[in-house]
Amino acid sequence: MLVRAFAVLFGILFAALAGHAADNGQWEAGKDYFAIDPPQHIDTSGKIEVTEVFSYGCPACNFAYPFVDKIRKGLPANAVMTYVPASFKPNEDWPMFQRAYLAAQALGIADKAHIAMFDAVWKDKSLAILNDDGRTIKTPLPTIEDAGKFYAKFGVKAEDFVGTANSFTISTKMKQADAYVRNTGVDATPTIIVAGKYRISYQSAGGDWNKMEQMIHYLIQKEAGAK
Repeated sequence: MLVRAFAVLFGILFAALAGHAADNGQWEAGKDYFAIDPPQHIDTSGKIEVTEVFSYGCPACNFAYPFVDKIRKGLPANAVMTYVPASFKPNEDWPMFQRAYLAAQALGIADKAHIAMFDAVWKDKSLAILNDDGRTIKTPLPTIEDAGKFYAKFGVKAEDFVGTANSFTISTKMKQADAYVRNTGVDATPTIIVAGKYRISYQSAGGDWNKMEQMIHYLIQKEAGAK
């Protein structure tokens, strides 16, 4: 009886270890996610950063934000979501949206205005970049002054927002954001960077947000183990 009990216990432990190994081996570097060398860290007070590279002018980011927000809410206590705005499509107003996000971040209103900003571009269209045909780009495109009027709804005077947005500090932060995007190898949005070391895209996750979330948690655990 004792021998059988040990055999059963060994079988359970073997199955658990095998399952754990399978979980750790199901994601392949260079296929499902991509290593970033050298790593590009953002200061998050010691937590593992899960960073979305995005733009408010990106229709795919607009589609993705409910899924990204679900990922944010499901992060473990040792991880935190951060955002880096991209600017590589100036013909679609991305530099303006980058400047606006960084100004809102500096003023402490970026988080509470985040979803509303997507809606302003893509739903109520007060900051739309497309004409009514949904295909052609507007002329002129929304300005930072237009963005200031939007952010005034979140407790900051429009003129104060514009002043901050046009400051040397924000221009420097824009250059830093561009460097981060370039150094992490991001060429499309939305892209997720984990711990500044691993890059995941919707495409590399097979077009499956659940798979992306599982990969993010796997990479968080991998990073936590490395520490």
